[in-house]
Amino acid sequence: MTIGPDYRPPWWYRGRHLQTLWGPLLRRGRQPPFRRERVETPDGDFLDLDWLASCDRDVPLAVILHGLEGSSRSHYVSGLLREIDQVGWRGLVVNFRSCSGEVNRSRRMYHSGETEDLDFVLGRLTAGEPKLRLGLVGVSLGGNVALKWLAEHGDQTPAQVAGAVAISTPFDLAACAAALDRGLNRALYTANFLSTMKIKLDKKAALYEGVIDLPAARKAKTFAQYDRLVTAPLGGFANERDYWVRSSSGPLLPRIRRPTLLINAVNDPFIPASALPRAAIAKSRWLEAAFVPEGGHAGFLEGPLGARSWAEARAVEFLRRHLLG
Repeated sequence: MTIGPDYRPPWWYRGRHLQTLWGPLLRRGRQPPFRRERVETPDGDFLDLDWLASCDRDVPLAVILHGLEGSSRSHYVSGLLREIDQVGWRGLVVNFRSCSGEVNRSRRMYHSGETEDLDFVLGRLTAGEPKLRLGLVGVSLGGNVALKWLAEHGDQTPAQVAGAVAISTPFDLAACAAALDRGLNRALYTANFLSTMKIKLDKKAALYEGVIDLPAARKAKTFAQYDRLVTAPLGGFANERDYWVRSSSGPLLPRIRRPTLLINAVNDPFIPASALPRAAIAKSRWLEAAFVPEGGHAGFLEGPLGARSWAEARAVEFLRRHLLG
């Protein structure tokens, strides 16, 4: 199941929570310069796309999707862009709606199964560059979105998309919500995610009057409550469980028809080891997996003070094999 050498964390970088928290709290590294492009969407909203400032149109392009409440400023995005810059490729970060520093105009919010915006962006790119060689990299929620998009397109995936990597993907959203909503996880992670999500709700409160129960949403303490009160009604789902089932990428993996690498840590506090899709991977010639014992969630750091990520380096290495092969 694991390809190549196992990830071996530094001696000081041990335990699922340290491996998860070190990156967002203490990881340091050069933030590559961006060129921002604002794109108007068909529904009258906008998406902010951040390009590596040093772009050569004649080289491959890596499109990056960030995780829940992340952005182009997330530590793992910066790390991926440094890896991409080092090999001389173009890099593009798709900031999901309301994640670029400005809330979007419409009621609509991004979520783990929302692939329309990714389809719109990739459609623009592939239509504009018929000879483009493109790779997708999604982290956490972004990994789920990337895999779901690949599965939805199957044999009809644009020829320009040569490969994909998903890091720390929540393949089973119900299992992951249950893990995050209990015990220490709820205090360490869920409370933090919900706090910024509620701030965005408040910034657009006028759009939600009579649509969702805002007072109840502001009091939500778990993902189950928030998804029931906010994500489900805004996304057109019957309830939180309908959202989790219809948006999970795990059951859709057999439909993928592009070389895809799945990187997850068995000790990820967000994703139970039982939720890793080993059976689907074993049956597909398109899927490779690096399910390693340690790494936390979107961690996998190595080197002095964890400046570099093994997973990010492996992602670019995998894409080089398929975009240049």
